[in-house]
Amino acid sequence: MIWYAVIAAAVGCYLFKLAGLSVPERILSDPRTRRIAALLPVGLLAALIATQTFVSADHRLTLDPRAAGLGVAVIAILLRAPFLIVVGAAVATTALLRLVL
Repeated sequence: MIWYAVIAAAVGCYLFKLAGLSVPERILSDPRTRRIAALLPVGLLAALIATQTFVSADHRLTLDPRAAGLGVAVIAILLRAPFLIVVGAAVATTALLRLVL
């Protein structure tokens, strides 16, 4: 049963990609389209981070060590730290707070 869902999802993704290739060039070269295409991944990633950080397993708004890790990551980004430092600082902060709390 799961393979039917996987195959259906693969076919759907392929058709979606094929539909994207058939979009006329004048629509793709429009400045609004370019700006939306540039900002859409940022918005989707921010929404994913927010839901994974502030929503608990029982779908309630929560504030736990993950939020502190995200805060440390934001501070590291503002300080223009390299990506691995940002991720490492966030992971270490979250792990230490989970150990202590």
